[in-house]
Amino acid sequence: MISTGGRDRLEDAHGRRVHLYPGDLVVGACGNRYATDAYEGYYQPGPRTHLLTTGGVIGTAVSSHTKAEAPTEIAVIGALAGEHGQPLSLEDFARPAPSSGSRVPISRVVAVVGSSMNSGKTTTAAAIVAGWTKAGLAAGAAKVTGSGSGKDRWTYLDAGARYVVDFLDFGMPSTFGYPADRLELAMTAMRDALAHDGADAIVLEIADGLLHTETRRLAAALPDVCGSTVLAVADALSASTGVALLAELGVRVAAVSGLVTASPLATRETMATTGLPVLSMDRLTGGGAVDLIAGPVGAT
Repeated sequence: MISTGGRDRLEDAHGRRVHLYPGDLVVGACGNRYATDAYEGYYQPGPRTHLLTTGGVIGTAVSSHTKAEAPTEIAVIGALAGEHGQPLSLEDFARPAPSSGSRVPISRVVAVVGSSMNSGKTTTAAAIVAGWTKAGLAAGAAKVTGSGSGKDRWTYLDAGARYVVDFLDFGMPSTFGYPADRLELAMTAMRDALAHDGADAIVLEIADGLLHTETRRLAAALPDVCGSTVLAVADALSASTGVALLAELGVRVAAVSGLVTASPLATRETMATTGLPVLSMDRLTGGGAVDLIAGPVGAT
């Protein structure tokens, strides 16, 4: 560790955020990051790099939000090696794709997409999990894309998710820069893995906003992956634009949620401009989450 900056903490093996000091020895995973409110970063081999996430993704930050602090700088000592001296990769520990026999009816799979970062996607997904759990369902949750960090996994578990997976389980420290077909296969594998583990209702959260190329590509695949889609937004204009963008991709939005629900006035604007139900966190946990899925457990 050369100097600490905007990422001066690192998650340990148990998920605790450990404070970093210059001179600390850390292990990270090389990857990219796409974060409009933090860093744009890429894996670029060299003697120095940056800590891009508190989860341990390392790469070179090439741009940052004006409010973001300078990233923590790291001197690269070398690659972590395996038993026979070969450099290790998360791919070496990836979960095998489940067999095709494990399925949850598509009507019981809900996707959450957002208009942008920090539009309330994870909070919405967690509220859906909480609503299902309250109704007695075995909820499964997946973070389909993003940059490696334990925060969202813990949020799902705190909400009552019985089963959780994310892109890390399938060999990717960060999904930014991976081929779209790889991400589509991973999204389906996460859904099927949760079904294999025992979930009878599944929520899939796709990171970043709809203008992000990878998010848009995955959104176009949603009609074949899930039964309904919830759009998380911060305001009514984003809701209107997001619903239109998804319609162009052949995706019908079942409901709107996210930060917009913090304001009764913005909620009314959103309902008026989209004609869709706007579900607050309280409504999702109080029954709205169950209304998003159709048919009894085990229905085809």
